[in-house]
Order: sequence, then structure tokens, then C-alpha cells
Amino acid sequence: MIASEDGFHRSLYQVKHESLSGQTAQTEGMRRLEAVSGRTVGSENLWMGQTHVAPATASANHHHGRSETGIYVVSGHPQFVFLDETGDGEPRETTLRTGPGDYIYVPPWVPHREENPDSDEEAVVVIARTTQEAIVVNLPDLRWVGPVGTTSL
Repeated sequence: MIASEDGFHRSLYQVKHESLSGQTAQTEGMRRLEAVSGRTVGSENLWMGQTHVAPATASANHHHGRSETGIYVVSGHPQFVFLDETGDGEPRETTLRTGPGDYIYVPPWVPHREENPDSDEEAVVVIARTTQEAIVVNLPDLRWVGPVGTTSL
């Protein structure tokens, strides 16, 4: 067996900031830059990149299909908006307000949007997804439009 086939003697990859690619799915009001993906480093189950939300703007409503999404706030104070249906059964728009160092988890299929209420500062976040592709499904509103939910033990 040669070293490259045993899974223990493979190389690490470095993706420098200037090498980030904007050739990924986009949503109005945001700019996504791809860093780690199947296309850039050959990953099979992971996608990572940056998202920039310009000052005083909001993204379109969207979801990321079957992918779980982890978000780390690098700079700015982005807000994440979704419909919360856990209260009295009547969906209500809920806003999570964040700052540098905060994390957000977006479950699969959950419609949401990012907002940047700051009129001067761009918001920058790092995104990690459980698929190596950047799934983005743009939506007309925040109502859920995914498959029937199931739970697994």
C-alpha cells in the first residue's frame, strides 16, 4: 500500500484568503466565498467559507436543503431571522442578534435570512456545512417548504 492510500499519510491543504472563490451559490444581499469544498480541496462531507453582508442590508430568504450549517461571527453584528413555531402554534418572526465570537446553528431546511442593521460596518461570518456543496435555495418568504421532518435515534 502506498502512503497516499492508507489515509494517514495525506497532505493538509491551506486555502489562503486571496484564493477564496466567489463561484458558489449566491443570495441577494450577501456575498459568499468558498474556501473548503470538494472543488477546492476534495472534501467529501464538508463545505466552509465566508459570507459578507453589506452595511444596512438583508439577504433574501433562503434555506440550505439537507445541510446543517454552523456560523461563526467574525465581525459586525449580523442578525439571523426565522419563523419560530415553538410557542402557541402561531408562527412569529424571531431575530437572533449576534456579535463577534458568537455561533449560530441552522438546522436543515429551515428558512432564514441574514440582516446587517449597521449602516457603516460590513458583517463577516464563517460558514461550515455538512455537505461539501453550498446548497442555497432562495425563497419568497420564511415559511417552511422542505420535506416532512423525521427524527432518528
